[in-house]
Order: sequence, then structure tokens, then C-alpha cells
Amino acid sequence: MPAITLPDGSQKQFDSPVSIHQIAESIGPGLAKAALAGKVAGELVDTSYVVDSDTEISIITNKDADGLEVLRHSCAHLMAQAVQRTFPSAQVTIGPVIDDGFFYDFAYERPFTPEDLQAIEKEMEKITKEDIAVTRSLMSRTEAIEFFKQKGEGYKVQILESIPSEEDLSFYSQGDFTDLCRGPHIPSTGKLQAFKLTKVAGAYWRGDSNNEMLQRIYGTAWGDKKSLKQYLHRIEEAEKRDHRKLGKKFNLFHTQEEAPGMVFWHPKGWSIYQTIETYIRGVQQKHGYAEIKTPQVVDMSLWEKSGHADKFGDGMFSIQTDNRLYALKPMNCPCHVQVFNQGLKSYRDLPIRLAEFGCCHRNEPSGTLQGIMRVRGFTQDDGHIFCAESQVQDEVIDFINVLEDVYADFGFKEIIVKLSTRPEQRVGSDEVWDKAEQTLAQALETKGLSYDILPGEGAFYGPKIEFSLKDCLERVWQCGTMQVDFSMPGRLDAQYVAEDGSRQVPVMLHRAMLGSFERFIGILIENYAGEMPAWLAPVQAVVLNITDSQSEYVNGVCNALKNNGFRVESDLRNEKIGFKIREHTIQRVPYLVVVGDREVENGQIAVRARNGDDLGVMSIEEFSTLLTSEVEKMGRVA
Repeated sequence: MPAITLPDGSQKQFDSPVSIHQIAESIGPGLAKAALAGKVAGELVDTSYVVDSDTEISIITNKDADGLEVLRHSCAHLMAQAVQRTFPSAQVTIGPVIDDGFFYDFAYERPFTPEDLQAIEKEMEKITKEDIAVTRSLMSRTEAIEFFKQKGEGYKVQILESIPSEEDLSFYSQGDFTDLCRGPHIPSTGKLQAFKLTKVAGAYWRGDSNNEMLQRIYGTAWGDKKSLKQYLHRIEEAEKRDHRKLGKKFNLFHTQEEAPGMVFWHPKGWSIYQTIETYIRGVQQKHGYAEIKTPQVVDMSLWEKSGHADKFGDGMFSIQTDNRLYALKPMNCPCHVQVFNQGLKSYRDLPIRLAEFGCCHRNEPSGTLQGIMRVRGFTQDDGHIFCAESQVQDEVIDFINVLEDVYADFGFKEIIVKLSTRPEQRVGSDEVWDKAEQTLAQALETKGLSYDILPGEGAFYGPKIEFSLKDCLERVWQCGTMQVDFSMPGRLDAQYVAEDGSRQVPVMLHRAMLGSFERFIGILIENYAGEMPAWLAPVQAVVLNITDSQSEYVNGVCNALKNNGFRVESDLRNEKIGFKIREHTIQRVPYLVVVGDREVENGQIAVRARNGDDLGVMSIEEFSTLLTSEVEKMGRVA
């Protein structure tokens, strides 16, 4: 007689073992109809799962995050079934859930076309109308291998042969389609009503370029058609805002094959970069950081001693010269310890805060490179705080306070916080990790911040807080980090003289506000669709003449504004004023300053905002005040 405890704390008593579906029915027919899965003692299960003992359960519907994952997982199977109905010789390989959707890899004799995707999607809709029951079964590995051999599914056989023989394996079937899967899945195909196939791409079998090329079909699924429509609109907007397209349109940067994963900054893009660097430098100076610069190329022995060679050796660029092996630095922290180690430090000196705009290189796989979002050469606003254990809490909290202000200045109001805990491969004792994780958790709780835990996602030397930003399309970007490290300073011989005269190893806090400059600028380009706020805009104003007779006055206006510290250009081309206004509006220049004979005569200027608003005629001083106010506002929104 199981007693079931529901999420609201209420209990239901049953006379015999009962399924999740039956529990939902006992609560109400509406919930039973909406149920996609259940959660028993924290574990997701099918609605057919039978509960035979006292436990806590919740019913999962399409309004739950877990429900979305079940929907997407089930939709991947729906797509695979539709592919094999439409193209019977296609073999199914793997099909996981990914952010906002799913994919499946197929072996087929030719690449799928957009027309093929339409046919597959039509077949998916047909299968949902058939409302086929989805059932779970178990097979031994031997039985499963024989089953898929008979179906001609060679890739499934390879997957099964790599699984330990003693395991019983779960399979899900819907009509004529069966696949190896842990589940859970929806009760029937009719539950899938809001999906879309988005694209097809090539993918190597098991991610190995030495293997055959497969066809990867991507799709998305949502709880209802309204959510699907909103998502597709966001995707459409994201494509318009692609930083690579806008980088070219606004002449900000480019990349090319001769330097894969490296950025060629153009004057306008470099202006944005320098503005951000100057801003971050000011923030760091205000909060007690000393800026340093460390070498690009360092003997491999340092990376071996720090542990980076073992952990990241495959991703490091190495150089052999003078019978020594060097590496381009993939990160800055071991070099910062070397600066700390110069000269004996006292407890009175702590905390010591070091910052560097450190240029790093990592040998990212060529297939993962993406504009300036994922590169091989990048610069971090990197910083390390060397402190006593008693100072860690205050330093973490102070950093979070600074970070909140910095993100607000860039126009981001929502910060998502996650605490990444110890990975399987790590240095340091469990006791040390317990202390480090508790320290970060306590700082977040002191700040009153809600956070999720990411088990196993910490760095090899310590746990970390990850700070992510939500942009105008509600996309989430991980940017800032704060990591507590009790291990690396000792590995690299860092120490200070404590109050009792003993030698102690400092705690090292690794922190970054923006992360990679390249990636952060890419995020800003997409968030603002290239329409940078005035403080970041490469050109803050353009002064335009109507005829050649105003040229001298235009140059005077331009010079006056430049002397006030603004980034201003003149446009004296022999073109119609309407043409020039349109061109600079398309380039998203914040302010257009128009000068005609009347403005020259009265010593004034006519000002137009990039949104088309006519701000009227004013003096140069009045416009300087207006532009100063706009720059000082930065990216902050009301």
C-alpha cells in the first residue's frame, strides 16, 4: 500500500502498486491527459512506471523544464521513425537532446536536401496523428545485437558492442520503430504537437574525421505552438544579428584561412575593443588591482608543474627551440604566480590583486571555430587575487558587487549564477574541495543570490561561480567567473609570512568579468544588432555639409567635438544630403550633425538621432552636453 507524497506536501494512499498515469488520474483527468512523465524520488520515469513503495512523486507536463526535455527526446525518435519511413535504407545512429532541441545522425547514400526535410516533417505530422503508443522493453546485449543485425542497423550494432555484456538494455518502440534508449519518453506520439526541423549538416561517425560522414538533422520541439512560434522568431532575429554578418556590414573585423581562429580587427572594431579595455582598466584600478604583463611563450616545465600540461596539453600550441620545449600560454594564472613570487610577501600585503589583459592561445578544433565567438587567439580581462583564507569571503562578495555594476553598464540586467563543483579529474584533497565549495556557496548566500549547482563542472584546481548574461533575445551567455584555488599556489611555491612568523600558502582567486574580449564583443554586437550605445560606438557623431560652402565650418565643428573627447568624423563628399543621412543611419551612427548656410550664419548645428528623431538646432556646446550625458549613461537601461 504505497503512500505517495505530492509536491505540495499532500499525500495519497493506494491499496496496491500504482503507475504514474494512475496517480495523475487520481488527481484529475486534466492532469492525466497532460502528463508526459513522472519524477519519483528525483528521478524521471515514464508514465507507465509502477510505484510500489512510499515515495515522493511529481507529475511532469509540458509546462516543466523536465517535460520539455522529454518532449525533445521523444521528438528525436519521432524524426528518426519518419526518416526511415520516408527513406527506408537510412540507418539510425545517435540522437541526443541539445539546447532548445535535438538532433539525430543518419547514414544515407546522399546528403539530405531542404526538400527532404519537408517530406520528413510531413511524415512526422502523420505519425503524431496516428497517436502510436510508446512502450519500453528490456533486452540483453546479445539479443539486441541480433535484433539490429536483422534490421540492417550496422551502426547500432557497433554501439551495442561497446557496451558491457552484463547489462540489460532498455529500448523504446513506437509502431515499426525501435531504438536503444534510457528514456523516459512520452506515452504516445500524439503528445508531440509543436516541432520543426531546422537544418541538416554533415557529422563524422563518433566525431572522428577518420570515420565516414553522416547526415545530421537538427530540430526543435516545444510544449505548444505559441512557444514554437516565439522560438522560431528568436532564431530568425538571431540570424539577422549574426556578429559575422554585422562585423562585415559595419567594417569591424574579419577572419581568414591564413590565420584560423584569429581576428583581424579593423579600425572601428578596434575602437570598440579599446573603449572596453579602457573602461575595464579603470574599474580594476578603482578596486585595487595592479596591472601587469606576462610573457606569451613559457617553458613547458611551468605548465607541467601547474598541472595544465596534463589537463590541456592537447590544446596547447608548442614551440621547440634551443633544445627546449615552450608553449604559447593558454591561460595567465601560472605566470601571475611567478609575479607574486618575486620578493617575500607578508600577511600585511594581502590581498594582492593582479590584473592583465592577457593574450592566450588554445588549439581549438577547426570545426568549432565561429567568427569571434570561438577563436584560437583571444584576450581575457584576467585577474588573480592572492589572499589569506580569512579574506576569501569578502573578496568574493566585493567581486560580485563590482560585476553587477559592470554588467549594468553594458546594458545587461539579468545575471544567471551557477556554482560548478569538483570534477572527477582534479588536484587537491576532498577536504580542501569541501572548504572551497562551501566558501563560494556562502558568498552567494550572503549576497542573497539564487544559483544552480553544476556538478562536476569545476576547474581541475578548484570550484567556480559562473556568471551568465541574458541578452535581448533571451539567449544566455556565460561570461564572468570566480574560482577559489587552494592548490595551484602551493604547486608553484607561492607563500607569505603569516602573523605568527610561519610560512603560509595564499589562497588564489581566479576571476574574470567579461571573459574573452573577442567573445564579449561578439555578444554585444548581436545584443545591440550593431547599434552600439553612444559610449561604445566607434563613431559617435558624423558632421555633414549640404554644399561645399559649409566645409570650413564643418571642420571647425568636428575639431571642437574631438577636442571635447568625442569620436567624430566629417562627411564632405559631393553627395545629396539625403543620401549621406541614409548611409550613416544604416551604419548606426548615434548622431548626425547637419550644417547648412543657416547653421553657419547662426553658429549652430542641426542634430538628428539615428532613430530618425529630429532633435532641432542647437549650439556646439549644447550638443556636447547632450552627447556627454548619453555617453555617461553608458548602456544602462531604466
